[in-house]
Amino acid sequence: MHQVYIALGSNLQSPVAQLEKALSTLAELPQVTVKKTSPFYQSSPLGPQDQPDFINAVALLETPLSAVELLDILQSIENQQGRIRLRHWGERTLDLDILLFDNDIIKTPRLTVPHYAMCEREFVIIPLFDIAPALVLPTGESVGELRKKFINHTMKAIQ
Repeated sequence: MHQVYIALGSNLQSPVAQLEKALSTLAELPQVTVKKTSPFYQSSPLGPQDQPDFINAVALLETPLSAVELLDILQSIENQQGRIRLRHWGERTLDLDILLFDNDIIKTPRLTVPHYAMCEREFVIIPLFDIAPALVLPTGESVGELRKKFINHTMKAIQ
């Protein structure tokens, strides 16, 4: 079984409900077990500021699926939930990203793991720390050390 951390984000069409539905859809799949989920956080948009705040979380999954097979499922869930992406770093109904897949480093045209910018994003590191404080990334960086960059984070836990 593979251990996979995914990031979830939404800022359109009832963002909390979007994340809850994505998590329940994942939990219903026979080949995926949702092991842990961080609290949901409200955060300012990374991109254009003329959009609603995001709701973000991180979940730990276990699956026998390959990284690409899981990516296909995540993209299918995004599409089932009416994924809308209007502009780069803009508003979206649902975004599901593979952050970590075991301790693997993956670089393909479709998938980069660890996620290319996860270490620079408080809306990833803070919820990841919540569920895996002792985790060390394949790059050798510890989530605990990365969290120190965001010790004064401005995100609000909403559940």
